[in-house]
Formats: sequence, structure tokens, C-alpha cells
Amino acid sequence: MQIETLKVFCDLVETESFTKAAQINRITQSAVSQQITSMERLFRSQLVERSKRLFRLTQEGKVLYNYSKQIVHDFDSLNSKLQETKDIISGNIRVATVYSIGLHDLPPYLKKYLKAYPTVNVHVEYRRSNQVYEDVLNNAVDLGLVAFPHKMDKVEIVPLHEYKMVLICHPQHPFATRKKIKVKELAGQKLVSFDADMPTRIAIDRILRKEGVTVEHAMEFDNVETVKQAVEIDAGMAIVPHNTVTQEVATQTLAEIPFEGTDMNRPWAALHKTKKVLSPAMKQFIETLKGQP
Repeated sequence: MQIETLKVFCDLVETESFTKAAQINRITQSAVSQQITSMERLFRSQLVERSKRLFRLTQEGKVLYNYSKQIVHDFDSLNSKLQETKDIISGNIRVATVYSIGLHDLPPYLKKYLKAYPTVNVHVEYRRSNQVYEDVLNNAVDLGLVAFPHKMDKVEIVPLHEYKMVLICHPQHPFATRKKIKVKELAGQKLVSFDADMPTRIAIDRILRKEGVTVEHAMEFDNVETVKQAVEIDAGMAIVPHNTVTQEVATQTLAEIPFEGTDMNRPWAALHKTKKVLSPAMKQFIETLKGQP
């Protein structure tokens, strides 16, 4: 039996899904089932109670999981230490990121990192914020990138940077020529917003409530690109990170107005599972994200 088989078993236990365990390890669902059956034959014990409705480990399965988790952790630690000893920065990094960070914050850092470490393969997936946390917890990815990070059990948060949020509008909008604007002036205005459950929307709503401001949410979307497109057709104004609209402002398809008297910042951070063994490549990737692009 190989270490990879124990890892597949651990991923199955942690995701409670044969499909997700297969996706994480880039094998077929059938291969996951075959490996579990092989382990059951080896240990002469049933490990998983197979049911269509729920996933449950047997008592023997729980014992094997605890030992397997430690073995996989120790193997990853050994491999990481050997790479550090040899001063090797290589391998694969799986990253899940929300759209705004993946499209606007990450690219310059990624370019800098890959130039310095060309033998590392960075695979980036675009996900909603809640899915990023889920992927980190389930070991589907090595690192997650989110805005307005919130504390969660078994998740380590590495703060990175903050960017100003600005108001954007159509170039012909009455606010377009303003140099600054106060949050209170948004009262009664139409906004193109992020979906209500998204962290950036939650943070914006909190600020609006604090200022006693009520707005009309004309449209709601789950990514900044669609929000910008709606503003470009004058469906309403929007509050977005400054660095996501530099191109549109330069080409004058959108106008941006900074806020006055209110701290409207969007922090973003990297996430990884608590006690996860970070390879030299992952450690250096995080250090790159902490610096300047």
C-alpha cells in the first residue's frame, strides 16, 4: 500500500464524498472505490458503511483515519524538509480565489512568482467565497484567496493587503464629475450590488447601515465583472475595489469617485488549513503575495 492510497482515504473521510475525493486526487470515482476496497481487504475490516444517504466510518475506519492522517502529515513534512535542505522550489500549488482577486489582485504577483520559480506549476480556480473556504477545509486546494476574511475553525488566515473601495457610475451620471462623495449622499440611489451573501456586499451593507443610508439594489451579481458591465449601461452605480476599474476609468467607460469621511477599504487574505504542511513552493508563494507586485 502506498502513501497516495492513505491520502485518498483521508480526503474521502474529510469530504465525505467519493466524487470530491476523486477530483482532489485527479482520479476516477471508480478508482477511489477500488482503493478503499483494497484497503478493506488488506486490513480485513470494513472501513466505510456504504449508504446512498450518508457517509459514515466504521470503528475500524475511524482508527485507520487517525493513523493515516498522521502518516500523510509526517510524509508531507519529510518531503518539505528534504526540499528545503536541497534548496528546491518546485512542485504544484492549487489555489482557489474569488473572481475580483483572481482577475485583478493576483496576476502581477503570480507573474513575479513564476518568473522567479519557473518550475512551479500554479493552478488557479475561480470560486465564490464560501466555496473557497470549503475547498480549503476539504484539502481540494492548498491555498485560498478571499476578500474580507472571517475566522473559521481549522482555517489559518494570512492577511495580505487592503485596497480602497470607490463609487463607480456611468460617465454621464450627475455624480461623474464629483471629486469626492460622502456615503450619506447615496441615500435613495440605485446601486448595482454584489449578491447579499457575499463578504464584500455584507461589508458595504454594514457601512450603509452605520451611516443610516438606505439604497435601492437595482441588480445583484456574484462577480465584479458583471457589476461593472451593468454600471456601463447605466443600470445604477456600484461600490467596487479601486484596482478593479483602472482600465475602464482610463478608457472613460466608467467614472470613479473616492469616498470622503469614511474608511471604505477591502482587505484580502490567503487561507490554508490549520496545521497544513506548507511546501517550500507554497511558503514562497505566500511571501510573494505579502510583498509588492
